Amino acid sequence: MQDAASLRRAMVDEQIIARGISNPRVIAAMLRVPRHRFVPEAPIAAAYADGPWAIGAGQTISQPYIVALMIELADVAPGARILEIGAGSGYAAAVMGEIAAHVTALERLPELADRARATIRALGYDNIDIIAADGMAGWPSDAPYDAILVPAGAARLPPALPDQLAPGGRLVMPIGGRFQQQLTRFTRSADGTLTEEHHGGVMFVPLIGAEGA
Repeated sequence: MQDAASLRRAMVDEQIIARGISNPRVIAAMLRVPRHRFVPEAPIAAAYADGPWAIGAGQTISQPYIVALMIELADVAPGARILEIGAGSGYAAAVMGEIAAHVTALERLPELADRARATIRALGYDNIDIIAADGMAGWPSDAPYDAILVPAGAARLPPALPDQLAPGGRLVMPIGGRFQQQLTRFTRSADGTLTEEHHGGVMFVPLIGAEGA
């Protein structure tokens, strides 16, 4: 049986690099983060498989490639402040925590937030805050952010989020219907306007919050 490090190396080579992810910071971060620690109920090999995995409460840990793609599109960089809406297991927050100065990750479901927080702490990250909160309003107390990632689908961009982006900041989110969305990157200009780019079809669980989804 392969050990976790070998499985992680194979995951990065076959699922990440082979599909065109080229940002060296993203690749290095995904090689360091032990994905299996975020899905303890799964066999270790399944944690590194090419697909999502259920983490309870109707939520999933995203496919490794999708995690890498969203972080690359968001251009997460050293020194950056990041907001994630929908922390889930905490895995993506950990990958970003390997790169960025600080990650604030919101999770609507307290039981998932508690578990993600415990995993993050056990792994020794001190630059990641997992907060049990409705993400539709973002987290304005720590704004502005250099990037915001929303790994859940909605028909439109939650209106509170763009104002929490720094000038030049990127927001990456799947936009569309309940079962099919376009992975979309919004970039905020100095005057506050947003430019929009589409990066392929995806399927995420719906974003649920106080303002609807």
